[in-house]
Amino acid sequence: MSQQLEYDEDMAIRFIRKEVGEAVSDQYSDDEILYVIDIIWDYYERKGFLKLNSKKTDNEVLDEEALTAYVRKELEQDGEIIMDPDDLGKIVKAELDYEESLEDA
Repeated sequence: MSQQLEYDEDMAIRFIRKEVGEAVSDQYSDDEILYVIDIIWDYYERKGFLKLNSKKTDNEVLDEEALTAYVRKELEQDGEIIMDPDDLGKIVKAELDYEESLEDA
């Protein structure tokens, strides 16, 4: 039985930077990437994914498009960070890949 690793924001940022490649990575600061991560976790909280008694079934799949649209909407409303929509999609996908890597560990 494998043990799930704990989520680490610094490791997540490094993982995301590696996944998206230098061209995308160089355009955004660690704080900007962390802000996207925070919005993703806000989405999880709003959807009830973070409740202790929440049991995720095999049939329950995260809607990556809905998540990306939520992050895009939050960034637009905030207006502090301008992020290319393609880059945003890559960053969201890389963050999800990081989470999955923790489950596989």
